Amino acid sequence: MTTYRIAVLAGDGIGPEVTGEAVRVLEAVGKRSGVGFAFTPALIGGAAIDATGGPLPKETLELCRASQAILFGAVGGPKWDHLPQEQKAERGLLAIRKDLDLFANLRPAVCFPMLVDASPLKRSVVEGTDIMVIRELTGGLYYGEPRGIEQFADGSARAVNTMVYTSGEIERVARVAFEVARKRRRKLTSVDKANVLVVSTLWREVVTRVGRDYPDVTLEHILVDNCSMALVQRPTQFDTIVAENTFGDILSDEAAILAGSMGMLASASMGGKVGLYEPVHGTAPDIAGQGVANPIAAVLSAAMLLRYSLDRVDDADRVERAVRRVLENGHRTRDIAEPGGKTVGTREMGDLIVGALEG
Repeated sequence: MTTYRIAVLAGDGIGPEVTGEAVRVLEAVGKRSGVGFAFTPALIGGAAIDATGGPLPKETLELCRASQAILFGAVGGPKWDHLPQEQKAERGLLAIRKDLDLFANLRPAVCFPMLVDASPLKRSVVEGTDIMVIRELTGGLYYGEPRGIEQFADGSARAVNTMVYTSGEIERVARVAFEVARKRRRKLTSVDKANVLVVSTLWREVVTRVGRDYPDVTLEHILVDNCSMALVQRPTQFDTIVAENTFGDILSDEAAILAGSMGMLASASMGGKVGLYEPVHGTAPDIAGQGVANPIAAVLSAAMLLRYSLDRVDDADRVERAVRRVLENGHRTRDIAEPGGKTVGTREMGDLIVGALEG
């Protein structure tokens, strides 16, 4: 029997709760398909800081390198916000992305038909939305040097972050975006700020050049401010979007309202030999431990793991259909429930999805 090695980095807050349900779903997939999953948990983020003093223990990184895929929860929270920037819980995730060269982050934003009214936007605006946002993940402001805060004798200070991209970094994420667009509706929108930033000037030049290798994909360029407005005015005009790290981070989070909740958004981070799969939402410390978090984003991230890292497309489709079936039957966690509607908790939603898979 084939057995897949999966590192489970549940992290902080609601991370362990939702990741646990994703693991259960994968176990159900394994039973149905006759494959095995060897899940190995490891510490990261705030939990790792508490246990080891740092956000990414060496053992965790070694486990990730030796695994076929990583199932990730969420990191951070108020408990660790006081720490210096380089020691914060979130630095663990940034370090994994850099070490494993996970330069392309895929974030689908789909408005499920049965959840149209969960979005704060009008039905006529969001209905039919199906977008894939591809975010460059290992360059730009989050990693550029120099960075830091400089204190002056008079009590003032100067903070610096540096946006840096090479043509090679831009080209490789552009090629991922064109390949993804090819498998969708063959339209790619590249986001930049070329009217202001010289980095964006290079970005636009490189994406345009790469686009000549994909004549079957329609390429358009759009400024990031225009894109952010269009996402909430006419989201159905977009198919595949590619953006640098900071722009992609903001735009993919904005796309959450199209799906009705951050609890519905999955993601895949790829590029190196090992892919990392995580829900887009954060640790949500205000509801952690209450059993009310929506596990669907984590479950859909597990479906992406099956599709992209393990090449088990049929199993990925089966998980996604199970989620749709549960939603079609009217089951909702409180973040996507209609006012006054009946809701289920984290574990109950997991039970329902597993039941739909087994049925």
